Amino acid sequence: MTAIDFTSFVDRLATASGETILPFFRTALAVENKLSRGFDPVTAADRAAENAMRSLIRETFPEHGILGEEYGAEHSDAEYIWVLDPIDGTKSFISGMIAWGTLIGLMRFGEPVYGMMHQPFTRERFTGDSGAAQYRGPGGPRDLRVRKCESLSDTVLFTTSPLLMNSADRASFGKVENKAKLSRYGGDCYAYCMLAAGQIDLVIETEIKPHDIVALIPIIIGAGGIITTWENGPPQAGGRIIAAGDARTHAAALELLKA
Repeated sequence: MTAIDFTSFVDRLATASGETILPFFRTALAVENKLSRGFDPVTAADRAAENAMRSLIRETFPEHGILGEEYGAEHSDAEYIWVLDPIDGTKSFISGMIAWGTLIGLMRFGEPVYGMMHQPFTRERFTGDSGAAQYRGPGGPRDLRVRKCESLSDTVLFTTSPLLMNSADRASFGKVENKAKLSRYGGDCYAYCMLAAGQIDLVIETEIKPHDIVALIPIIIGAGGIITTWENGPPQAGGRIIAAGDARTHAAALELLKA
């Protein structure tokens, strides 16, 4: 599988999922709740898009594994495993907001090697392979690069919502938030891509699943950023995640999160 073959195939996955999702966006869409307590929505758009991507993977790379949010794992012992989140940010999606996207990641021997975040409504694609990261969209193609940010007092910080955190983690997050220049909520996968694009400086989350993060790791690293767990470990298994554009703010935030 050459780099050109792989890039072309990921674009096929993104196109297929986007064409499946867009007819549902900003319509009177039925929403199911996956939780008996709390709210974790799923729609026909999520399921149809994941099915479309799974079908293409099975046809093209039958020996590959797949891990998706809606339909779980298959061939989980394969060398290559595709990690799919058809709509990351379903709550934004069902609200008609644009802070959502399709996440397509690939792991080899358990390590993330390529990722794409596709926002079909805005026609944007963010990609990375941990060596470089690129943007394609209405404004034309360009390389993605994080920005420097020496101090927490200069940071723009994002999280999807502190209400998704348990009380102890919310208190730890608050210590970082109190130091930041600006704190904003929302964004899901889009916030990580804005970090890679040099628009924001920190993203701090909890309760993250592999399908939420695997595709974003090669984009963040490829753009020159750093992404770990709160324990400063590898992030691909999910959990409590921190992404930063500058290693100095990453280290400073980690100190507060651990305190």
